[in-house]
Amino acid sequence: MNKLWWGVIGTSAAVFALKYLGQSIPEKYLSHPKIRSINGYIPIVLLSALIGVQTFTEKTKLMIDHRTLGLGVAILALALRAPFPIVVISAAASSATLYHFS
Repeated sequence: MNKLWWGVIGTSAAVFALKYLGQSIPEKYLSHPKIRSINGYIPIVLLSALIGVQTFTEKTKLMIDHRTLGLGVAILALALRAPFPIVVISAAASSATLYHFS
């Protein structure tokens, strides 16, 4: 086994241990109001960071391209209270159209 496989096994063990520890936290700590309010924001922050990284970076460079238009169209559709499938389809269609013609 080479170093890559040792890294994969080690990372898998660490993630399993973190998940196990997360399940072992007593309920009295998780039911605290401050913890409950923070837990509501974690998925929003993680998804926002993922969208930002995937939209504005390529390898190690910052860039603005067709994905930025798709994000802008999605934000506009959300501001207009469009249903989620319409938001996704309109963002994908606008991004694909600009990609095709550029």
